[in-house]
Amino acid sequence: MPAGLWDRIADDPFCRRLGIRLDDLRPGYARLSMTLGPDMVNFHGVGHGGAVFALADAAHAAASNSHGIPAVALHVALHYVAPARPGDRLVAEAWEEDCGRRTALYRLEVRRAPDGRLVAAGQGRVFRQGEEGDAARPQ
Repeated sequence: MPAGLWDRIADDPFCRRLGIRLDDLRPGYARLSMTLGPDMVNFHGVGHGGAVFALADAAHAAASNSHGIPAVALHVALHYVAPARPGDRLVAEAWEEDCGRRTALYRLEVRRAPDGRLVAAGQGRVFRQGEEGDAARPQ
């Protein structure tokens, strides 16, 4: 993993605003987490889909940029399985399923901690913008 990449991903301004924390980062894999705050619920009082999606998307972005090649999302689909509630600690993981020269596919899961209940699952595809060793920053 390129030097400084962990710090750049961990310091993402949007993630920082939501309280998303980078917990693990390896080539083709990322795990991030956040606590669902009372301001992250919908009118039913359960976790807003946008908050859950943001966490999954952040894991997708981290995993897809973990090789040091700038990667940007082409498509992300997320299926909501179970609700999250205020105060729940959510953990998102992204695993590389396929990686080509220009595109890569990732499996995404968001689970509640500590019981491991699946909250959402999906896939994301990215476009890889550079070559191995390029800084992970879109052009």
